[in-house]
Parts: sequence; structure tokens; C-alpha cells
Amino acid sequence: MTRRRTLLLLCLLCPTLGPLQGQDDFEDPPIEYSRSTPDNPVSRLQQRLQNQQSQLSWDPEFGYLKSLLHELQVPVQSQSLVFSKTSLQLRRISPRTPRALYFNDDVYVGFCQQGDVLELSAVDPLLGTVFYTLSQQDSGPTPAFVRHTDNCLVCHSSSRTDGVPGHLARSLLTDRNGQPLLSAGSRNVNHTTPVPDRWGGWYVTGTHGNQKHLGNLIVTEAEANGPLDNTKGLNRTSLTDLFPTTRYLSGHSDIAALMVLEHQILVHNRITRASFAVREALHYETTMNAALHNPAGTRLESTTRRISSAADKLLEALLLCDEAPLTATITGTSGFAEHFAATGPRDSHGRSLRDLDMQTRMFRYPCSYLILSPAFQALHPEMKSAVLTRLQNVLTEPTPAPRYSHLSAADRQNIREILSELLPEFAATTR
Repeated sequence: MTRRRTLLLLCLLCPTLGPLQGQDDFEDPPIEYSRSTPDNPVSRLQQRLQNQQSQLSWDPEFGYLKSLLHELQVPVQSQSLVFSKTSLQLRRISPRTPRALYFNDDVYVGFCQQGDVLELSAVDPLLGTVFYTLSQQDSGPTPAFVRHTDNCLVCHSSSRTDGVPGHLARSLLTDRNGQPLLSAGSRNVNHTTPVPDRWGGWYVTGTHGNQKHLGNLIVTEAEANGPLDNTKGLNRTSLTDLFPTTRYLSGHSDIAALMVLEHQILVHNRITRASFAVREALHYETTMNAALHNPAGTRLESTTRRISSAADKLLEALLLCDEAPLTATITGTSGFAEHFAATGPRDSHGRSLRDLDMQTRMFRYPCSYLILSPAFQALHPEMKSAVLTRLQNVLTEPTPAPRYSHLSAADRQNIREILSELLPEFAATTR
């Protein structure tokens, strides 16, 4: 498929977006997205391959997938399957051949049956999301990743991603060929999305009681605009009757993995927005001070306003403001929940921000584990200080602001105690 045709198809699938919408700002200083050298898990793996410190193994069925997941430490349990034709290799995707997504805290991998490439996106502390492909042709033990700075941004840089190179998950109805039925609408999904509106175009395995969703559902165009009956798609623990699951690394599209994925996407985008906002604001401030002959470091009101706005938005995502409530227990099928909880640091009382609740909300302690991630740690000191100071205020005020009223006194105490042990910079804000 030619680049021009690919861009056209992607624009048709994202009709609200113009070509490369929102790209101009971050292509200029101080970000210089396309011209800057990435530093992320994929770029570091490429360096190890070039230095013969690592190798990738190829096999006829999965290409480099198995070996790549191993090198990037991406768990197979995270597999999520999407059958809507809403990504680069759309001709490979259908309900019989869904696209598989795998992820960890800082990298995402997409795999299509008989696909030409593996699709990767990595969380880069300075550049946000960086996109790559890896050819699925046997290129020996040291294949080369190709970075993309154009066609991926058609969909992955817009208001849907907070105006930065980022990730998005969509829920939309599809027909038996996987074609999106856009007349029925489309929804950008994150942890604020009500469960009944999630997972259109996705396979879902797991139990969730009487909660409904749009996963595992295929409809005609006539059905898409009327009352939907997804009885057969609910509380599924197996997909073997829907497509050949043996052609994937796992037979699951775990509901818990999907929920964590959707939360993580939102927070990653907000971290990137915060990173770009503070650096752009300070760059503008330096330029204006020079032009106005102000003393170096003179603080502009616009700088304070831009940092404050981005810090507030990031904190809201970290503390799961507006999280859609759960009305029944959710249980996955792949072992993802257990693996996820086991990989995070714990405080002296055994508590972790990766502990899942999955009864009335996603996390037992409603503060995102990504506050401990390299991307958050790499934030400019002014932005990090603004977020952590606001966080300390929310957690210590006798009565939190209405925006944070979903946090009980016990929630705030637990989060404060966990962060005081696991995040030294947070502890320092109390001094």
C-alpha cells in the first residue's frame, strides 16, 4: 500500500482530523519532535542490536513478535484483540484475524496475522510517543526499527491525544468484515468512559456480572442504529468459537488488561502534554524576555498559567477523576491482573499502586502507578514540583476540593503514605 493511499484511508477512518493536525507546534523549538533523537525502550534496543548485545529470533508464524516481547519485557498476558479496521495494516484485520496489542508501562506492540510489519509505539520521556515499525521479513538477528514521524500522526496527534504525539483507544461498531460503521458514532475510550460504551470493535474475555459492554459484537448497518442485543458477547471466557485463537500467542483479550490499557493511554498523553507545555512556556518566556529587554528569568503570567493548567490536567488523570464506576466485580482470564500487581514496588506495609480493586473501581488505591514511571520522573522540575505540590495539598487538606471528592479520607491517607515511601520527591514537599 502506498504512503499516499495509507494517509487517505487513515483520514477517512478519522474524519474529524485534518492531515497532521496539531503537529506544527511540537515540530518547532524547543520540542523539535521529528528532528530530535529518541531515547526510549525501542531506541535502546536498536542500539543493543547494533552493538550485538542483544539478538532477535524470527519464526515463520509470528516473525519477530515472541523475541521482541521478551527483549522489551512486554507480558503476553497483556494481549488485547481488536477487529475493527482502524489502524495502519487494516487490510489484514477482520473479526477472523484481529490485530493483537501487547503493552507494558512504556511500550506498545501491534501484531497482525501475515502482517508486513510489527507496529510499535514507545513512551519517550522528552518526545512523548515515538512510533516505529519492524519488518516481519527474516532479516537475521539484528533487524532495524524504522521510526515514523508522518502517517502515524494523522490519528495520533489531535485533540483526541491532548494535542501531542500520543495514544488513543476507540470504541465503535463494526460489520462482519471489521469495517467501522461510523454512522453509529465513535468514542475515544479511557477510564472515564462508562463500561456500556466500551470495547466496540474489540474482543473481550472475562466476567463482569450484569454490566453490559460492546465487545465481541458484530452488527449490520441497520442494526447499528437501533437497539443493540449483545447477550452473546457478555461474560465470555473463551473466544475459540469466533476465530482461530491458536494463531495468537494467547487465546485471551483480557478485560482487566483492556481497562489498564485505557487508563494508561490517558495518563501517558497527559504526561506528554505537561512536558511539552512547560518546555514551550519557558522557551516562549525566554524569547519574550529577550525581546522586551527584561532581566533573564522574569516570570510571565502566561508561563504560570500554562504550567498550572497542564499540571491540573495531569493530576486529574493521576487521581482518576471522573472514573466510571463499576457495578459488579470484573475478573480477567489471562492472568494479567496477577502479573500486573506483582511487578510494582510495594511500601513497608505491602501496599502498591498496582493493586487492583475491580469491584467498584479499578485500583485499590486510586492514584496511577505511572507517577513512578520514567516519563513522570523526567518531567521538567517546575512541572513536577507543581504536580506534586498540588497532590500533597489534595491528600492533606481536611476537606478536598470538589474535583477530588471521590477520594475518601482513607484513600488519601493510603496514597500519601505509599508515595511518601516510594517517591522521595513527594515526601520532600512536606518539609
